[in-house]
Amino acid sequence: MDPEKIDRFALVHRHNVHVSKPDTLEALTVGNGEFAYTVDVTGLQTFPEIYENGMPLSTQSQWGWHSFPNPENYRIDDVAEEFESCNNRTIPFAVQHREQRAGAASHWLRTNPHRLHLGILGLSISKEDGSEIQITDLEDIDQELDLWSGIITSNYSIEGKPVQVTVAAHPQRDLVSFRVESPLLTTGRIRIKLQFPYGNDCHTCAGYDWNQAEKHESRISSQSPRSVAILRTLDSTTYHVAVSSNVSIDIQEEGKHRFVLAPEAGLTSFETTVEWSDNKSDAPLPDYRETLENSRQASEAFWTNGGAIDFSGCTDPRASELERRVVLSQYLTRINCAGDYPPQETGLTGNSWYGKFHLEMHWWHGVHFALWDRLALLEKSLPWYGKVLHQARHTAAWQGFAGVRWQKMTGPNGRISPSNVGEFLVWQQPHPIYFAELVYRKKPDKAVLNQYSEIVFETAEFMASFAQLSAGDSAYHLCHPLIPAQEIFPPMETDDPPFELAYWHFALGIAQKWRERMGMERNEQWQEVIDKLTPLPVHNNLYLPCAGAVEAYTDDENRRDHPIVLGAFGMLPGSEKIDTGLMERTFDEIFRQWNWQNTWGWDYPMVAMTAARLGKPERAIDALFMDVQKNTYLGNGHNYQDKRLRLYLPGNGGLLTAVAMMAAGWDGNEKINPGFPSNGKWNIRWENLEIMP
Repeated sequence: MDPEKIDRFALVHRHNVHVSKPDTLEALTVGNGEFAYTVDVTGLQTFPEIYENGMPLSTQSQWGWHSFPNPENYRIDDVAEEFESCNNRTIPFAVQHREQRAGAASHWLRTNPHRLHLGILGLSISKEDGSEIQITDLEDIDQELDLWSGIITSNYSIEGKPVQVTVAAHPQRDLVSFRVESPLLTTGRIRIKLQFPYGNDCHTCAGYDWNQAEKHESRISSQSPRSVAILRTLDSTTYHVAVSSNVSIDIQEEGKHRFVLAPEAGLTSFETTVEWSDNKSDAPLPDYRETLENSRQASEAFWTNGGAIDFSGCTDPRASELERRVVLSQYLTRINCAGDYPPQETGLTGNSWYGKFHLEMHWWHGVHFALWDRLALLEKSLPWYGKVLHQARHTAAWQGFAGVRWQKMTGPNGRISPSNVGEFLVWQQPHPIYFAELVYRKKPDKAVLNQYSEIVFETAEFMASFAQLSAGDSAYHLCHPLIPAQEIFPPMETDDPPFELAYWHFALGIAQKWRERMGMERNEQWQEVIDKLTPLPVHNNLYLPCAGAVEAYTDDENRRDHPIVLGAFGMLPGSEKIDTGLMERTFDEIFRQWNWQNTWGWDYPMVAMTAARLGKPERAIDALFMDVQKNTYLGNGHNYQDKRLRLYLPGNGGLLTAVAMMAAGWDGNEKINPGFPSNGKWNIRWENLEIMP
């Protein structure tokens, strides 16, 4: 955009993260999208129990999953319940139960598989009197995450003796390498500890259980003076842990699943690499220097390619903080959300909803990669939809629909999870069409059409069959049982939510374009649904959150959760379905009196996108800086929600989507930086951003 290139190193480097005291919410992470490792203030995972209620010290991978045994053979049929729909139809859903077999089945099916904590890798440091240090014994703390290289350096002292720990993750392998330097090593006061837990079915936690020692096995499978391999077995899950050091290491078992590795005495430093893998490999581990160099190269390539926005020329006092959030959100989504599966809402930094991913959130996790010209990071997770196509097709057929009904909450195998809310959601359904279109916009060729056409067309088949024709008004409706993205409305009382209607209209139209691009005729049934889709519900010149909810803006109970009605002209472009005058009045009403304390991290960027499309850039900035707890961005960049959910990556991804759209604009827009105020205070410079649909 600007003839003068942005100094990307300066842009990134000025937002390096610094930690100067123990803070359980400020744990730092290294990773590569497939694997992540989170450290405490010591530079490794020395105090996991202290961080449990903050930012969990997790070691997680995309392949690391575990299921408890299922001797009762619980199946979806055990939790199925039929609901009456319009046109005298009866539709089965997998819902939660609390009693007898159905209750036990509900719990097992929801909690399995769960993402597995692969093990604690920390330090065991002794004081001069021989006792183990406590976190309060750390002095002179100076920890830094260097964003440009992806390397964490931690300095502190113990009883006046300095310790430095440097750690990095490999960009292609599930491993970390670290170096420890300290005079404490000469007398053997610093050792490495490896601890291995059982899987945990907790809803939100670090993902480990230390109280089931008899249910799993940790066995040394090979050993040499400078290396050791450990085989882990948990029910049907097995994985391998390989350790390699540049010095001799003595390994001792200190109880079940706990190993202590002592480097040879008399040294002042040592270097070690630890790799976790689902398949045993005889390939040598990269050493510390190789890993650090690979981390530097991969991280530098990430920052020097793709989009960038520089706010240093702005005079609005909020600009520096917005730049910080944007830079850190790029780092966090790269290491947490750029893997082979759609990410869970907490990425690879601890479990939420048992570690499963929520497909309605995939939009917020992934769209920004395309807008920031890093499409390949979004595309990594898209083949998964093809792998679970059979599961989605089975669900659609089970419920009497054509095509594929995409899962809401699921794991790698694509099985649905019983829920009294999630199974009634439908706004995840058009997402794969949106993703495929983003790919085609960047790469408009036959290879892309061939690669994604089955997913696009099968998705559209379900959408067309889900819309029901009413004899009363000869229009197609999205009718109960369903729950809209504003999840407060009961499934049997909800019809025609406006965001979902707009999304149906948009995505079916895109699917028709795909048919034309492939030399096919437009699908007549899809077109009939597009042409006859009922208008978005309106009352008192305001768009309603669903048909019949006439008290939506007068009843406090309804002014909470996601104000997703705005997403119909924010996340989505304008169409004949949208009256911008009505949308502007609805926006003003929602902005004026919504219960913002009961919203979520992606709501604020969603509102900002709507404000931008409505020509309200001041309101867009106000939305991004709304002063509510769930719009908090911690020092490490994580979007804090509450005590239960201390990080929330859809907020980070949403912020990146909104800011890119506010800068580069959207189809049909002709303004420069249309989402930023033209008051002379927002002199932003940007490069390599893509226009949003």
